[in-house]
Amino acid sequence: MEARVAVVTGASRGIGRAVAERLAKDGCRVVLVSVRAGAAEDAAEAIARTGGQARGFSVDVARYKDVEQFVEQVKKEYGRIDILVNNAAVIRRGTLLSVTESDWDAVMAVNLKGPFNCCKFVAPVMMEQRWGRIVNVASIAAHTGDITSAPGYGPSKAGLVNLTKTLARELAPYGITVNAVAPHAIETDMSAQWSEERRRQVLQGIPLGRMGRPEEVAAAVAFLASDEAGFITGATLDINGGAWMG
Repeated sequence: MEARVAVVTGASRGIGRAVAERLAKDGCRVVLVSVRAGAAEDAAEAIARTGGQARGFSVDVARYKDVEQFVEQVKKEYGRIDILVNNAAVIRRGTLLSVTESDWDAVMAVNLKGPFNCCKFVAPVMMEQRWGRIVNVASIAAHTGDITSAPGYGPSKAGLVNLTKTLARELAPYGITVNAVAPHAIETDMSAQWSEERRRQVLQGIPLGRMGRPEEVAAAVAFLASDEAGFITGATLDINGGAWMG
């Protein structure tokens, strides 16, 4: 991974932060992206203090033109992009009857359109290099439907898994692999919103009997981004403690 350039979205906290830290530890020059002003920059500074090479950018991945401009800037500054990790996501809880149109649109804009935007502008850079790794962070909800009363979340992640397969076929001739990871019950800000009762119910459905750690997802992403995973594309790696065995 030495000197490779990795772009990680939603990188200021949770899984994205763990992925950025892992890739930096493995020798990548990491570009952290967050929609929250200053959040990615702060996370990048923390990585730099531990000896990693990192830079933070405030970007809304749901905004097509913003992503285009961001990728042009990264290409200009680094000369290449080797790894793209589409991790940025949002959730809007409610029922079919209570979620609003704006709730649905916000989830689809970030969780599905965001990865499309990033792939749209990063792929040409990788195609020119004849090498690249794209890893999309999906969810167990892509397989099962959402289990936490968020009607738009599962469909957005199922769409992301399908986009992964579609792009894997299209980009394979250029030496680019496209894969996904599908976590469940990871100790993040999102799962911290669960009630104690909800947490107990979730743990009952996990054969390994515990929550996962962001670092465990990061390890899987790092593998899929490595040379060792060069013959894997279009796959979804489930990281769920055995909660779903498809």
